[in-house]
Amino acid sequence: MRVRDGAAGGHRAPAGPPPARTRSSERTVLSNTHALSGLRVLEVGNYIAGPYCGTLLADLGAQVTKVEDPTGGDVVRTYGAMIESVADSAAFLTLNRNKQSIAVNLKTAEGCEIFLALVAGADVLIENLRPGSMRHLGFDYDTLAETNPGLIYLSASGWGQDGPLAADAGLDIMAQARSGLMSITGYAGGDPVKAGVPICDIGCALYGAIAVLAALNHRNATGEGQFIDVSLFEAGMSYAIWEFARYTATGEIPRAQGSVHQSAAPYQAVRASDGWFTLGAATPKTWLSFCEAMGLQALVDDDRFLTNADRMRNRDQLIDIIEAHTIKLPREHWLSCLAAAGVPTAPVNDYEQAFHDEQLVLRDYFWDSQTPDGGHVRQMGSPMRFSKTPTVRESAGPALGGSTHTVLTELGYTQDAIDRLTDRGIVRTAEFAEL
Repeated sequence: MRVRDGAAGGHRAPAGPPPARTRSSERTVLSNTHALSGLRVLEVGNYIAGPYCGTLLADLGAQVTKVEDPTGGDVVRTYGAMIESVADSAAFLTLNRNKQSIAVNLKTAEGCEIFLALVAGADVLIENLRPGSMRHLGFDYDTLAETNPGLIYLSASGWGQDGPLAADAGLDIMAQARSGLMSITGYAGGDPVKAGVPICDIGCALYGAIAVLAALNHRNATGEGQFIDVSLFEAGMSYAIWEFARYTATGEIPRAQGSVHQSAAPYQAVRASDGWFTLGAATPKTWLSFCEAMGLQALVDDDRFLTNADRMRNRDQLIDIIEAHTIKLPREHWLSCLAAAGVPTAPVNDYEQAFHDEQLVLRDYFWDSQTPDGGHVRQMGSPMRFSKTPTVRESAGPALGGSTHTVLTELGYTQDAIDRLTDRGIVRTAEFAEL
């Protein structure tokens, strides 16, 4: 990278971005501090799918640089509950933990120059703009691969990068609707219900992170980067394991059934005197243990419930009998009885109860991260636990442009050059954002 001028001379635009390093051993040096230490990731996007994919990699130790528009950045910065005296929403601070932010206008020549310089040194690029947007900016995979042949480029979208829906807007609820998820969520005969969390967004991010790791393995062997296409729609479809199998085998169209299992009974939520709990007596052994623990031994020899097929066929009658019994005592009584008998069970918690669950607390699942202003915000931990390369627990989501100055300095820009870019609104630093 050609070093930018200082106070002694005028700004010289370089002829182009620095040449890409094509050998993966030169590009990425991993250490055992964290599983992905040394991996450099660029993230261009909003909302959940792209940013959460970046967060998953950041949790594993990758250096994730979030590239944002100087005029406001990721829209999630203003979505949902706000924390007093903190500029960004609580959702942004948790969804974008362990990242740095550079604010640069990609619609300017100077902004493009900065972005191409970042791409030249990157291992992975994640974007979740509408299909065609990156190509319009000149940052499609084919173009960037000329600069960096080893680049792994992941595009997350609502419907995929091609096909008749590619250009349509696709949010989580649309993916849940079109994939069939809403048709099986809720109670039989009820209105369509979406999952309580953005499951298609989150699933898309998870598949994206898996795909990036697979592509890294391929690149380590060949030196080749590649393009990855993941979508909310196909993530939603992938959950239909039982439903697809049943439809393929029988032609039966799956319908909403509340909390029940598609192929086993009793396996659902039932009522106690003070709330709900779940149980899963899905095998011959746990069925017998369940009946004994619950004091329902008469069910063992009842012709209606002898086999799982019998119990499925007569499930409504079975649950009526069980609930007429469980409604008499609090759920802690039944949870203790079933756990002692080795029958899978758990309470149906609300989120306040879940956020204070003893199992999570004792496993140190929750942790405090530092916000850009020096405060702290509670974080959920990563579900991935490693014996040698622990996940990262460092910062909350970054301030808009919080690392702009550092990143530009590393690219060779002088203070005078950064000041001129800032004055023209091409970049934004954290200091400028606070004015």
